[in-house]
Amino acid sequence: MRQYTIHREPPTGRPGFLDDLNPEQRVVAETLGGPLLVIAGAGTGKTRTLTYRAANLVESGVDPARLLLLTFTNKAAREMTDRVMRLVPRAAGRIWAGTFHAIGNRILREQAERLGYGQNYGILDSEESRDVMDMALAEAVPDTTKVRFPKAAVLQSMVSSSVNTARPLQVVLKADFPQFVGIGPAIEQVAVTYMRLKADMNVMDYDDLLVNWNLLLEDHADLRLAYQARFSHILVDEYQDTNLLQAAVVRQMGAHGNVMVVGDDCQSIYAFRGAELRNILEFPEQFPGTRITRLETSYRSTPQVLAVANGSIRHNRRQFDKTLRAHRGDGELPIYACLSDAQQQAAFVAQRVLELRDEGTELKQQAVLYRAHYQAMELQLELQRRGIPFVIRSGTKFFEQGHIRDLLAHLKILFNPLDRLAWTRVLKLYDGVGNQSAASIYQHLVAEGDPWATLVAGTPVPRLPAKARKSFDTVRALLLDLGAPHLVGDPASMLELVLDRGYQAHLDSAYANAEQRGEDIRQLAHHASQYPDYRAFLEELALVESVSVEDIQSGSTSDECLVLSTIHQAKGLEWDAVYVLHLADGHFPLQRAMRTPEEIEEERRLFYVAVTRARHTLHLCHPQWSAGRDRFPVLHRPSRFLEELPHTRGDLIETWRIAEGA
Repeated sequence: MRQYTIHREPPTGRPGFLDDLNPEQRVVAETLGGPLLVIAGAGTGKTRTLTYRAANLVESGVDPARLLLLTFTNKAAREMTDRVMRLVPRAAGRIWAGTFHAIGNRILREQAERLGYGQNYGILDSEESRDVMDMALAEAVPDTTKVRFPKAAVLQSMVSSSVNTARPLQVVLKADFPQFVGIGPAIEQVAVTYMRLKADMNVMDYDDLLVNWNLLLEDHADLRLAYQARFSHILVDEYQDTNLLQAAVVRQMGAHGNVMVVGDDCQSIYAFRGAELRNILEFPEQFPGTRITRLETSYRSTPQVLAVANGSIRHNRRQFDKTLRAHRGDGELPIYACLSDAQQQAAFVAQRVLELRDEGTELKQQAVLYRAHYQAMELQLELQRRGIPFVIRSGTKFFEQGHIRDLLAHLKILFNPLDRLAWTRVLKLYDGVGNQSAASIYQHLVAEGDPWATLVAGTPVPRLPAKARKSFDTVRALLLDLGAPHLVGDPASMLELVLDRGYQAHLDSAYANAEQRGEDIRQLAHHASQYPDYRAFLEELALVESVSVEDIQSGSTSDECLVLSTIHQAKGLEWDAVYVLHLADGHFPLQRAMRTPEEIEEERRLFYVAVTRARHTLHLCHPQWSAGRDRFPVLHRPSRFLEELPHTRGDLIETWRIAEGA
């Protein structure tokens, strides 16, 4: 049997602090040596438990300088070390704690010369990385006019995905960027050039901090042994979110076996970032003799909410079995709201938000969660109409996103041909058109006072470069087709025409998440289909936006806002009341995430995360109908995650069928 050595120093902490823990947590804190896997369910106090174990190691005599605490945010690292210091003051400032990237940087600063870097190497931010990628593209592929080549941000995403998932670049292209498989060799050459340019400039990007830390340990046995000796105990938070590189670093740094990892396999939802579920599932095989313990007492949610979470996640096959138990008393049954469509869903949620606010649940203690950003589109409009303030944790408001503004700019030109902002936005989407060419085109169009008449006449723009002239001809043809009488009364078809006539190709080359953005636009088209013509559609958007701006300028909004968020952005947070939108197959789970059993299980984990954000009140919303591509209504079956629940029994979930017009 392996013996685990612990270097001890005299205790100096607060006596009896382990009495703060429940029995499950105390088992973890009192396990001082050997590999330990803690499966910590939602709301079970995993951060508290990890902190107390670190404190107990120090209190038991372990030199705090020999503890390495790896987290996923610097904020989490600071909070944990502050708590440890309050429990055991002599640990202050001595524990190595930080994100994987931060700790990797500290170690590389000591050893960079082993890898051919100077200790003064620079670290590229995302914008600087794109600049270097642009240099690599210009050097490796001087002429990109013959094919539509991905932009630097997309190339960067390809290379990063390859690094973080340990997949060859060609495999990444085939799986995630199939539209660029044909130019795979050229993309590989750009990637090689990118790596060389970074080395020449003595700089690393964010991914290099992990790659080079791992290389340092793999290729230099003396350093590997030295760091294993320096850090006698390694503690890792959120282990279900680690990628293959991070797991490899943990294995090498923790070969002595004193490794504790904490996580919840049921909350592993970042596969798209390279997170590897196998890391936590196979930890006992990577570290023989692992003790597995579970935290199952949840301090967050009522028994009724946890019953839904437990009832759903048990359908996943790849997991550690556990059942969350509520520390809190009984609450209300979760509500399954069966609604007619997305508009009624928006009205229902807005009304319930106001009702709960009147009953004492503040807006800031309520959250609306959704699988994809487009699913909050109708709700954002409804909230703006009603003057309900909201904040979006998942980024920009739907109608303020760049790709949505691009599409609407095409319609705005038809509505007001003098709109220079719309013209500039549309023209600059095309090859060879920059600010100067866009200005020349606009001045030509308005010279006679009627831009549309000039456009129809087709008068050539003087002294316009050939590439810009060709692009303007493309824009002109598209706008004239959009202005056809049979289309102006069909804003959905207008938007789809823009997407099909070149904008999808622009998305593919400009954005790593082109598929998601294309889906946003298709959903926008579905929403637009309810308007009699494109003018009514634009006016509605402009009016609700102006109301929102008016409220902000007049100071009528308060700090109290309803929270809107994707589920990914909501992980780790909690609210008194939670509303989960669009629980229909194809929307949640998303259609593109239903190709394999593994993808379905990750979608179910997302549902589990959404449900376990709720403390008291949970609303599960299922809009039944939407407009299909041919404008005919499409019936959507309830999400399989709802159908898996025995909600026909009245003891698990309460069903509300909202009548049309209610």
